Amino acid sequence: MKDRLISIVIYLLTTSLGVFAYVYPLLNTPGLTPGGAVRSNDLPLMMAVLLALCLIVLIFEIQQYRLNTKLIAILGVLIAINSVLRFIDLALPIFGGFSPLFFLILLTGYTFGGRMGFLMGSLTLFVSALITGGVGPWLPNQMITAGWVGMSAALARRFVLLTHSENKRAEIWILLIFSALWGYLYGAITNLWFWPFLSGPGNQVFVPGSGVMGSLRSYTIYYLATSALWDTGRALGNVLMVSLFGTAMLKLLRRFQKRFQFTHTTIQEIAS
Repeated sequence: MKDRLISIVIYLLTTSLGVFAYVYPLLNTPGLTPGGAVRSNDLPLMMAVLLALCLIVLIFEIQQYRLNTKLIAILGVLIAINSVLRFIDLALPIFGGFSPLFFLILLTGYTFGGRMGFLMGSLTLFVSALITGGVGPWLPNQMITAGWVGMSAALARRFVLLTHSENKRAEIWILLIFSALWGYLYGAITNLWFWPFLSGPGNQVFVPGSGVMGSLRSYTIYYLATSALWDTGRALGNVLMVSLFGTAMLKLLRRFQKRFQFTHTTIQEIAS
């Protein structure tokens, strides 16, 4: 019960931080200025809070798995591999927003649970930004959203269990749909860090006082006009990665899961 309560608190903290980071520019409407100048002032505080949250998640995971350093080492290796893979985004001319790093984020969260998925996503973006020089005011929002990708993969896992689809063809189909959806959602969400500060056609920009539906309509037009095609590349890339490597990677991750996650029963518990 205690572990479950802590888990709920961590999920709420993570989601609340992310939602606030995206929504507060829409609430603080007076005197909007270009996004880079405004958001760069938020970077130190948001980064400190987000990294502290990652540390809390990591400590809790270690305690939950009874100081299983091997599992934490696996997470570190996966983050390192994923961070190096991000060079592909910069070095190769790939269609649209395709990126191979979401594949491991999704499957880590799917296999090991939402908290591990959150760590995998947020820390991958943090480490890869340090490697590639991609540190900027956009980074906390990217970390939060990538954390949501891994964290939400636990929902796909629950759906697979409810439909008794584990180790069946339907499991891969569920992962394909899930990965395609996040191909679009990741772009749609991360765009919000700068959209309130843009200038452009009146039907595509944020207008203070236009209300929720008016803002949603303007953002939808902006997204379809500027980002939908780019995010299609990411969605197709996610689907391709899961199609080609999903089954093999799931087997590998589950093998490690069985070896390093276990429960033990004491003599007193047996006797009782």
